[in-house]
This record gives sequence, C-alpha cells and structure tokens, in this order.
Amino acid sequence: MRKEYTPEDIVRLAKEEDVRFLRLQFTDLLGVIKNVEVPISQLRKVLDNKIMFDGSSIEGFVRIEESDMFLYPDLSTWLIFPWHTGEGKVARLICDIYMPDGTPFAGDPRSILKKALASANALGFTTMNVGPEPEFFLFKLDEHGNPTTEMNDQGGYFDLAPVDLGENCRREIVLTLETMGFEIEGSHHEVAPGQHEIDFKYTNALEAADNIMTFKLVVKTIARQFGLHATFMPKPVFGINGSGMHCHMSLFKGKDNSFFDEQDELGLSSAAKYFLAGVLAHTRGFTAITNPLVNSYKRLVPGYEAPIYIAWSAKNRSPLVRVPASRGLSTRIEVRSPDPAANPYLALAVMLQAGLDGIKRQLPLPQPVNRNIYVMNEVERVRSGILSLPESLKTALEELASDEVIRDALGEHAYTFFYEAKMIEWDMFRSAVHQWETEQYLTMY
Repeated sequence: MRKEYTPEDIVRLAKEEDVRFLRLQFTDLLGVIKNVEVPISQLRKVLDNKIMFDGSSIEGFVRIEESDMFLYPDLSTWLIFPWHTGEGKVARLICDIYMPDGTPFAGDPRSILKKALASANALGFTTMNVGPEPEFFLFKLDEHGNPTTEMNDQGGYFDLAPVDLGENCRREIVLTLETMGFEIEGSHHEVAPGQHEIDFKYTNALEAADNIMTFKLVVKTIARQFGLHATFMPKPVFGINGSGMHCHMSLFKGKDNSFFDEQDELGLSSAAKYFLAGVLAHTRGFTAITNPLVNSYKRLVPGYEAPIYIAWSAKNRSPLVRVPASRGLSTRIEVRSPDPAANPYLALAVMLQAGLDGIKRQLPLPQPVNRNIYVMNEVERVRSGILSLPESLKTALEELASDEVIRDALGEHAYTFFYEAKMIEWDMFRSAVHQWETEQYLTMY
C-alpha cells in the first residue's frame, strides 16, 4: 500500500532529493498517459490545486469553448523517477481532473473508477483488490530508431538467456520497478517469441490502475535504453499468441475476503457467485472497454490460448473466467479476456459494476465448464449455454450500446465519446485496403 503524504512532506522530499521538475500525470479516455510538466518552483501552486490546462486538446475531454480544467494531485502517488534527464531529478504526481466549479470531470477515467468503487462501498464492500498481469512484446528497432516487428529472441514460455535475449532488459525493468515501490512477484518469458510478463502484487483497484499506467511507462522507457521497442498492442504479429492482461479480483469488507466461504463446496461465498454471474452476464457489454482496439479481436480467436468463450471454471483455463485454487484471504476470480491496450481505470470500473449488478440482482451462476472448451464443437457449446465474445470491435460496440449497466458505469460523457471515437476507428479500418487483400486478389481478379 502507498504512503500517505502531506503537502509539507512533498515540499520537504522535493528539496531533500533535489527534484527539479514535476510531472502531473493523468490518462485520457483512450488509455493514453498524459502529463503537464512544471518546474519545482511551481510546487506550492500544484499542491493548492491551481494548475490549469487546456482540456480541449485531450482526447475525450471537452469542447474548445469549455476548455479550462484543473489538475488535483493525489499526494499518495508521489514518486521520483529513478532515471536522470541531465537536468536533475524528475518526480510525478497522478492527478484527478476537475472542472472550474470544483466538481470532478465526468470524463476523467480515474474519477469513473472512483465512482464505481463508491458503488461497492454503498453495498458494504470497503475494498476491491486487483492483481493485473499485463503482457508485452519487445521488438528490435531499425537503423533509424523506428520500431519493427522483428523479434529480439526466439524464446518460449519460461525460457532463459541466451534463448531469451530480452532477459537483461526484463531484469532491468524489474529492478527499476522495485526502486519505485512495486512488489514484483515474478517475471518470465511468455509463450510467443519476444513476449514477456511481469507480475506485481495485488492492491486496491485505484492503485492497481495507477500501477498499470506507471508500469507501461517504465517498460517502454527501459526498453528504449536497451535499443528495443516495447509494445502493449494485443496482437502485433500474426500466427503467434497475443498479449493479454488477466485481472484477478476480489471484494473485501474490512480485513475479510467477501468471496470466501469455508462452508461452501468450492469455498465461494454467495457474493462471489453473484459477482461472477454479473461479470459473465455483462461480458459482451464490457468487451469494447476491456478490448478496445480493432487489433484486440485478432487476439480473441481460437488456437492461441486467448479466452473467447463466456464460461467459468475452477479447474481449467479455457473459459473466460477462472477461479484459482487459493482460498481464505486469497479467494478471487480471474477474468482472462482483457488486453493491455485497455484503459485500466475504465476496464476495472466496468468489470466491478458488472459484478456489483450480479450481487444486487442476485443473478444465478451458470454451471462451471470443466471440459476444454476449445475442443467442443458448436452444438456442444450451444447445448451448454456457452456464448462467444464479440468477433470484432464493431460488434463489441453494438453490445456496449445495448448494455445499460455498462453505459451507466461509464457515464454519458465518457460513453458517448468512447463510442464515437471507436466507431471512427472501425470505419477507418473497414474502408482501408489491407496487405492480405492485395496478396489474395490482385493477381487473381
């Protein structure tokens, strides 16, 4: 858990560590990290919530005639970057976005997650814990320093150097994260060549989302120092596994895990079962948020270990939701469909609200599917009531539009912008002529 800092603590630490610049970070609706950098001489103004920026320049924020917005720093996110710029040390604070009248901005992803957490609090749940598992690829740069899709290794699952030539880079990423306060539980080469995973300890949902954004920044920064390009694109190369971001989730009341019931055959409480049922019921509705790119749906295809069937199990990894074997305080569900291109604030908000809807309506949990769904034919899946994820961003957006719970989780401002921006993305993709079409049709017709 983070430390709690007072404004006086921040002033003292900045002086003791000779911090010269301060990055005020936030995330736009499409999940892209942004920052306003100020010299440390402006620190008092920062701490008084008086730093203003032009919101009309940020994707999904506001129109130009209502552009003034304010950055309210979360002091618990104070962090000094462990790398040097040559101009002295640089620190950061993650900020919430506020309107000039002092109200939270409805399109701020961090505020949207806070709203979802308030909904959980209203039902008596004090904490939502999340353990994310973001995967990424490391690729070589060309002679001009531009990213390629040329692998930096031919390693596989858990391989070591010299097969895994990204090992040194991954180790440096881990060391850097640890100096920044991350508790790293493990790191390894993933299934595909050039693919890696670094797992960090679970924490409350808001901190977990902040950590994911910080993690992405660190991974990309250190990769560049090694002459590599790190990407969280879900499916950068055809024919190999894509990158996911499995999310382990549980709800607590104080120090008690609300998902655990030692009297139950599976060790799952009623709250856990209702929550899981809610996640399954709204999966098609929130997939556009957890898998937000045209490219996301190139990962969600059979044959590459990605979950595409809406089911759950405590015994195998082919369904979309798995219940890991640990019980007691570690009782949790693992939602395996999200990918690392997702805006983590929005993704956690919609999954939480989906689960809470299951609890509020006491939705019945379908029977677990303990067979390998990948080897079941369509008739068997239909007979078992197993639906599939949307097959394209277009279909996912249509499902989002028809799911009132997920739309309400986002709020009208965020939903409207997200939907419109992603429909533009889909139309651009749909109307483009792709290399596959040229190869298939140019000489044949």
